Amino acid sequence: MFSFSNIPTVTKNLLIINVLFYIASLVMLQNHIDALGMLGGHYVNSPLFEPYQIITHFFMHSPNDFFHILFNMLMLVMFGSHLERVWGPKRFFIFYISCALGAFALYNGIGVYQIMELKSKLAAMHVDVSHLNEHALLKDGTILIFPDDYQLNALAKAYQMKILTPMVGASGAVFGIMAAFAYLFPNTELMLLFPPIPVKAKYLMGIYFALEVYLSFRSNVNDNVAHLAHVGGAIVGFALVYFWNKKRKTFY
Repeated sequence: MFSFSNIPTVTKNLLIINVLFYIASLVMLQNHIDALGMLGGHYVNSPLFEPYQIITHFFMHSPNDFFHILFNMLMLVMFGSHLERVWGPKRFFIFYISCALGAFALYNGIGVYQIMELKSKLAAMHVDVSHLNEHALLKDGTILIFPDDYQLNALAKAYQMKILTPMVGASGAVFGIMAAFAYLFPNTELMLLFPPIPVKAKYLMGIYFALEVYLSFRSNVNDNVAHLAHVGGAIVGFALVYFWNKKRKTFY
């Protein structure tokens, strides 16, 4: 039977912090305060970027997406608890933070390049991007910034989406945890919900990672998931656990 008191210390504290941030974001939303804009992780060349966001973003989850934090916290408790018991609290904490920062680094690195590319194209079309920085983009995308030029309007909107949309969530760290679990316990069978069949961790996590890589490079304007952050967290998680276990010969 599940017991909150049985969750290891670091995993438990990470769970509590994430939940507290989520509750705070709900309260701030009720008071018309943009918690995601303040504490989410903007690209470092966005005018909205603040250094503290490098840390705060991976404790934030959208107050409008309960299933995002629910999934992340379930994965944290299910797999993170096992890893913390194997490694101890200090190593697990270092691992978790490293994966979260790795996720941010990959996601941000690609995004910074994309923003620079968009700015270059807009500058070539004699557009002052500082003017675009001052305009909030409506979520439904109905406002045309340049109604007489479809190409220019599309570039302007893409630029605004990049600078105004923050990355939030513990998913990068969670994907690192799942990658490490699959490496250490590759033959552990995990039960799927739909369909209810057992699948070995190495196959399930491998397929999931491949899907995230595919979605990272598939252009879909309606997809608001930071797939690159998932990939970054998984890469760092796998690299760390591989380095820590280079001499290990037995896998379970």
